[in-house]
Amino acid sequence: MWLGPEEVLLAGALWVTERANPFFLLQRRRGHGKGGGLTGLLVGTLDVVLDSSARVAPYRILHQTQDSQVYWAVACGSSRKEITKHWEWLENNLLQTLSIFDNEEDITTFVKGKIHGIIAEENKNEQPQNEEDPGKFKEAELKMRKQFGMPEVEKLVNYYSCSYWKGRVPRQGWLYLTVNHLCFYSFLLGKEVTLVIQWVDVTQLEKNATLLFPECIKVSTRDSELYFSMFLNINETFKLMEQLANIAMRQLLDNESFLQDKSLPKPRRPLKNISALKRDLDARAKNECYRATFRLPKDECLDGHTDCTLWTPFNKMHIPGQMFVSNNYICFASRAEEACHLIIPLREVTIVEKADSSSVLPSPLSISTKSKMTFFFANLKDRDFLVQRISDFLQRTPSKKPCGIDREWKCNVADPSSEEVPELPSSSPLAVSPTSALSHRPVSFCAGQVPTASQGLLKLFRRNSEELSGPKGAKEKMKEESWNIHFFEYGRGMCMYRTAKTRELVQKGIPENLRGELWLLFSGAWNEMVTHPGYYADLVEKSMGRYNLATEEIERDLHRSMPEHPAFQNELGIAALRRVLTAYAFRNPTIGYCQAMNIVTSVLLLYCNEEEAFWLLVALCERMLPDYYNTRVVGALVDQGIFEELTREYLPQLSEKMQDLGVISTISLSWFLTLFLSVMPFESAVVIVDCFFYEGIKFILQVSLAILDANMDKLLQCCDEGEAMTILGRYLDNVVNRQSVSPPIPHLHALLTSGDDPPLEIDIFELIKTSYEKFGNLKADDIEQMRFKQRLKVIQSLEDTAKKSVVRAVSADIGFSMEELEELYVVFKAKYLMSCYWGNNRAAAARRDQSLPYLEQYRIDVEQFTELFISLTPWACGAHTPVLAARLFRLLDENRDSLINFKEFVTGMSGMYHGDLTEKLKVLYKLHLPPALNPEETESALEATSYFTEDVTTEVSPFVSELDICLHCESQETQEDKGRRNENGPDKEEKGTSPQDYRYYLRMWAKEKENKKETIKDLPKMSQEQFIELCKTLYNMFSEDPVEQELYHAIATVASLLLRIGEVGKKFSNRPTRKSEDCKANNTQDPVSEEESPTSEQSQNSAVEQQPQADHEDKATTDTQREKTQQENQTLGDGSGEGQSSPLQLLSDDETKDDMSMSSYSMVSTGSLQCEDIADDTVLVGCEGSSAAARYGSTIDTDWSISFEQILASMLTETALVNYFEKKVNILQKIKDQKKVERQFSSSSDYELSSVSG
Repeated sequence: MWLGPEEVLLAGALWVTERANPFFLLQRRRGHGKGGGLTGLLVGTLDVVLDSSARVAPYRILHQTQDSQVYWAVACGSSRKEITKHWEWLENNLLQTLSIFDNEEDITTFVKGKIHGIIAEENKNEQPQNEEDPGKFKEAELKMRKQFGMPEVEKLVNYYSCSYWKGRVPRQGWLYLTVNHLCFYSFLLGKEVTLVIQWVDVTQLEKNATLLFPECIKVSTRDSELYFSMFLNINETFKLMEQLANIAMRQLLDNESFLQDKSLPKPRRPLKNISALKRDLDARAKNECYRATFRLPKDECLDGHTDCTLWTPFNKMHIPGQMFVSNNYICFASRAEEACHLIIPLREVTIVEKADSSSVLPSPLSISTKSKMTFFFANLKDRDFLVQRISDFLQRTPSKKPCGIDREWKCNVADPSSEEVPELPSSSPLAVSPTSALSHRPVSFCAGQVPTASQGLLKLFRRNSEELSGPKGAKEKMKEESWNIHFFEYGRGMCMYRTAKTRELVQKGIPENLRGELWLLFSGAWNEMVTHPGYYADLVEKSMGRYNLATEEIERDLHRSMPEHPAFQNELGIAALRRVLTAYAFRNPTIGYCQAMNIVTSVLLLYCNEEEAFWLLVALCERMLPDYYNTRVVGALVDQGIFEELTREYLPQLSEKMQDLGVISTISLSWFLTLFLSVMPFESAVVIVDCFFYEGIKFILQVSLAILDANMDKLLQCCDEGEAMTILGRYLDNVVNRQSVSPPIPHLHALLTSGDDPPLEIDIFELIKTSYEKFGNLKADDIEQMRFKQRLKVIQSLEDTAKKSVVRAVSADIGFSMEELEELYVVFKAKYLMSCYWGNNRAAAARRDQSLPYLEQYRIDVEQFTELFISLTPWACGAHTPVLAARLFRLLDENRDSLINFKEFVTGMSGMYHGDLTEKLKVLYKLHLPPALNPEETESALEATSYFTEDVTTEVSPFVSELDICLHCESQETQEDKGRRNENGPDKEEKGTSPQDYRYYLRMWAKEKENKKETIKDLPKMSQEQFIELCKTLYNMFSEDPVEQELYHAIATVASLLLRIGEVGKKFSNRPTRKSEDCKANNTQDPVSEEESPTSEQSQNSAVEQQPQADHEDKATTDTQREKTQQENQTLGDGSGEGQSSPLQLLSDDETKDDMSMSSYSMVSTGSLQCEDIADDTVLVGCEGSSAAARYGSTIDTDWSISFEQILASMLTETALVNYFEKKVNILQKIKDQKKVERQFSSSSDYELSSVSG
């Protein structure tokens, strides 16, 4: 590439001049290319350690003048070809011009100007696809691709200089962090180290310091532990590694691949050596932190932040902190953690104005809202720019007033059905079930018909007036008054000042009348509700009467949701719960419905109307408790790991005991998933929910620690898990809320309270106070950091469980050992994942369904299967291998969806690796019959159909026909069964697509479970075309074998023999009736396309089954052919290859031996058949002529056929063939070799490939 001219003082240092003229030098880097000796090793080491390879390519061109000692670098190249192209351009275009100049300064000025012009022109051409990545970074990315064999779609995020500890020796080199891989390269004095690790394989990332390893990063995989140290900025590197590993875990969890944010604003000034991807990831991290801090919607993106002060009227102070501005919100966070938080939605803003600056209050900014609140910010560094950004965002804010904004908070949102409803994306395909429990309730969701559309269930089921008028009622009114005073001082609604005072009030319990309002406020659900008016009502309408697996699970759990509460002992509460859960299942099909959602939602419905409960559920499932409510409850398992870690830190003496008993894994899921609602009396648990909506998961963890701490003495004396669970169950049953004005609800777990002594009651508010006193120093940021660490561990553990489950499921039917199956699973899964981030819209890379069994979740297409087949097959066929792979794929893909799962994959592999000669030949035989053999692969497929005499008038679905001749063909199937199956085929297939017909799946499952023992007699016969394809495969298969001469001789002998057998067998199968039918069929039937006409083997199969009388004749034919085979085997054994009474003309053994080139095999003709150059391409030519008409006339002997028994018997006569198919091949070694080839690593002698540029 051309370089902007740079001054070089010492042109000869570390460089060798190869070509020169009066104005330019072409130089090569010492140590690059062959030779180099010690100097080359030293230079190579310096290049890697000092990263000169990113700036100095192995070749360069310098500009010089005769009298000057200064040189100018004008071009560099990664290869001799590239640099020679530049050199020739200079010689052809500049040398003659430069010789005219008299002044050397003018020469240099002209050259520099010319080079700058070339570079400008190149940049102009590349501008559209060029990102803002700096030049040096692009050079490093190109170097990474060449060094590690990565495709262009693999993007480099950043690279760092560091040391990799190999044993106790540090290897200085470069760490490259790409979207999907961690790579390291080092070259020291001829010793090369190359590492490539997929992020999906990382099980642990730690930053620690030990005596042996100074501050280092430890990367753990299932197989190894790697240590990297000596970073210039270890914190930045570790943070980026965490982000990339987290993206990989998301991919494993829900198949979400990384997509770069193209809308990211460009920096105002160029950022040195920071890629666009690195900026993208940094922006993502800031966005996630911003959204989590202020509980904002998931699509909110931070635009920027600045230091400032906020005037707080409640304490008359200017509080220092940071202002955050995003598309729809202005937020403020004080430096002191709990001093003040503020959220101002732009939809509420009416005026933004710059106030006059003063020495006391520099650069003030005033923001007024619709609720008559005014906020004063000061000490803003770039106030004008900030006001402009806020103004821009305000202009984009919809002018339409969302419903409920100007209402009192205690009032409910207007009827959503009256609002204009946006068009929603269609949900997953669902069938309407007339028998569904939903379909007979076509109640329109509006306030007039459904009371729960406007108010919570508690208001509908009024409390006992005695409780309200007693001391509890007085206490409740005092709480309400405290909150009203707080609202007066700190504001009400989204723009409330949130301070330590707010948290104190929450800890004392939220009054029942305010509970729904404050839950919406603190969770951030209010923001999503007012910006999506009518969304819930529209979802309810769309989901009404619809049926899928989630709705069935919902129906099953409806009556288990707080059955002790009167609100859910009647249809009103049950119907509301059904609507909310079903609407969410349609909003988020990935989650659908998970157990425990019903319990949480039922409590939300007590205090909120349906729409509010729906948006609170959205906030819970998608933001506050991420990944909790999916099929594998990953989020709950992650927080369980955090709980175990915190127990070790805060309660070390109890931690070991709890681990031994295995209690934590049991209690944490029930506590976390239902927020204590299922294990604690309702009146107490709802106070936990109050604090949770304000504090988040931090509060649940600290209360859990407080519960363990309170029971520590008893737990330390426990002998088993049951005893520990009983102790904790009794304790939680007796956590009471003496301030509750609701009538006590019987708690189902109270049965655990037994014994003579009355139980000791624990006040919920005392428990909360204790939790803050002892464990209140937990930080939300620390918990997020621990979540990342545990997420790696949990997801990798789940992947290991999945692997074991899959291996166990397939091991019974497969010949591979457990170890071999596990290795094959790793390779298979890696190939699938590679398609997700390197594939181009492949079907396998589509979102995988987590609800499917583990065996079905990873599936590969034919292209990926071919790559695996080529590297793992014991039958290497050279250029013919991809053809064989495609045939095996079609054979394995029984459901014709162009994807195969792991079981199908190992079934195909096992057929080639295990079993005796007969089993392996059966696989090979099937690969040359439909459906494995594509009719288009043979040259005369049209003639193959005319071999069959029967006019098959019944239209048979391709799916059914192919199944009939597939692996599990049942010879016992009668003619009537066959006809019925053909007629009902399409209906059955259509029926199978309905989720209601579980009986169909059960029948299919039972059928798969049946032991279908296939005998060699079940295999259909092979036509002449198919036999030619088989011979072609065998000739390719033996081309690289050590004893290929023997194998070629053997297969030539066997092929000659089988052609004669087929010729003899033809005489027995030719009947006069059949000939007349042939003539009639040929005269009356027009040729049809390959798609419309049945393939040759399908027709043959139909012929065999539709003419029972032919079976006896075929048996007689087979017996006669066997006798003939024995006679001919004997004839061949005697050495006389030519049959005297046969029209076949074969090459003799001597002629075969003389053909040493093996590029084509012996010419074989059967009267009208010639096989030319069968090892390369099968060309079938008639004897009468070579025209197209002759080729597609009667060149193929359509009456000729051969059976599997005849092929097997012939093969057994040749020892070389028997030995070839019975030799054992170690698949583990193949897998090991495949992993090496997976990345095209540079060898140590080729290390200079890394020294590339541009």
